[in-house]
Amino acid sequence: MRYRKIGKWGVKVSEVSIGSWLTYGGHVDEQNSIEQMLYAYELGINFIDTANVYALGKSEEVVGKALKSLRRDSIVLATKCFFEMADGPNDRGLSRKHVTEQCNASLRRMATDYIDLYQCHRYDPGTPMEELVMTMDILTRQGKILYWGVSEWPAEKIQEACDLANKMHAPPPISNQPCYNMFARNIEKEIIPVSEKVGMGQVVFSPLAQGALTGKYKPGQPHPEGSRASREKEGYWLRGDLLSDETLEKVESLSAIAAEMNMSIAQLALAWCLRTQSVSSVIIGATSKKQIEENCKASGTPIPTAQLNKIERILSGTPIRH
Repeated sequence: MRYRKIGKWGVKVSEVSIGSWLTYGGHVDEQNSIEQMLYAYELGINFIDTANVYALGKSEEVVGKALKSLRRDSIVLATKCFFEMADGPNDRGLSRKHVTEQCNASLRRMATDYIDLYQCHRYDPGTPMEELVMTMDILTRQGKILYWGVSEWPAEKIQEACDLANKMHAPPPISNQPCYNMFARNIEKEIIPVSEKVGMGQVVFSPLAQGALTGKYKPGQPHPEGSRASREKEGYWLRGDLLSDETLEKVESLSAIAAEMNMSIAQLALAWCLRTQSVSSVIIGATSKKQIEENCKASGTPIPTAQLNKIERILSGTPIRH
């Protein structure tokens, strides 16, 4: 496993990291979830990402149980807040009240004294940026968080947060967690340039396009039994163009390139995301140890220019809506 700094900052994370959306605390049972996280650690993964809203806190609870078997200071633990956790008027968003209360709740659920990376799950137009930056400064000074970041924020708000933090002599966000994969590349135009300017790194989710880039789905064929697409709740995120015949035909062409390099299509897709140093880590959502082991092999695997050019030609057809 190779490691990269998050942007310009000193903390280092594994190029491949483990996430818990739709898996731990949800589709994957608790014991298997814990065993998979421990196995990921054995393979060199040191970055675990979750969120308070994943399974309404259950995901964080399962992550916390796995942490008990690990050396806490060897893990970079990330979670998030923003989305609704209850029915009250202050039970969502990025107000100081909600962020502080949810930070404390996450600490309790994960049975830990601190969170390495605390992320704002979305931008909140209802909270002044001054309030948010000051809140993150307070949580940092209290030792409850070490760093903070954002997820799916627009470029201008990333810039605003960094500018304001510098003006207030407060810690700025160090990371952005966007969706990024071969079929979802919108961050390349504005997000990555702004992030590089301010020294932020990308810790990307859905690098395998919700499983569309694993090769398990074939054009013109039914979805495999037990796959994410075959499950009503998780399959929601695969609706639309991701499983169209046009997309899956591109995946088959990409699989041929992967075969040339003695790689799986999943490994190629992850290595493609890691081709730029702007991406600090790719967050995978696994349901088995075998998937974790296969995905880890993408770390430290460069893609030659000739293959990169072939990939670009395949992807440059009709744009795919995410």
